[in-house]
Amino acid sequence: MAEGRLILVVGPSGAGKDSLIEAAMAQLAQDQRFHFPKREVTRPSDAGGEDHIAVSEQDFAARQAAGGYALAWGAHGLHYGIPIAVIDLLANGDTVVINTSRTVIETARATYRNLRIIYVIAPIAILAQRIAARGRESAEDVAQRLARAVMSLPSGDDVVIITNDGSLEQALAAFIAALTHEPALTR
Repeated sequence: MAEGRLILVVGPSGAGKDSLIEAAMAQLAQDQRFHFPKREVTRPSDAGGEDHIAVSEQDFAARQAAGGYALAWGAHGLHYGIPIAVIDLLANGDTVVINTSRTVIETARATYRNLRIIYVIAPIAILAQRIAARGRESAEDVAQRLARAVMSLPSGDDVVIITNDGSLEQALAAFIAALTHEPALTR
């Protein structure tokens, strides 16, 4: 059986990653080759934003120490993990789409051979507007997130860049094309 494809969706806060993933989940709901696992995050489930699995700092640390995450990272004072079960989905030849941090790209490249990176970007003014509209970050937190937005773009044959500065429908069309493009990019 062919190895599945891991797709990392990365980009600055406010770029629209969660909106694109949510819309793609709805559009690809009948295609059983695609999986969109929830992240485990050390943030309360009622904090707003993405649909995630809330875990305590202690539970996260214990899971990470036990090898319970396929990928894990820290950002903005929180910890994020992708449950190890995604490895079974990849072994079945499926495509797994996850919202991750740009800081785990090199780790993922070293670990997963069949990888695609979808980098979602938007102008700083749009990022600021979207982050503020979420209403969950302080002004200082918004400033920190915007400062991280200027991280350099990842490069490589496995990277697809989507500019999300128009309608969701426009960005979604490019996102779906990047998810479904064949043949799979293999490292």
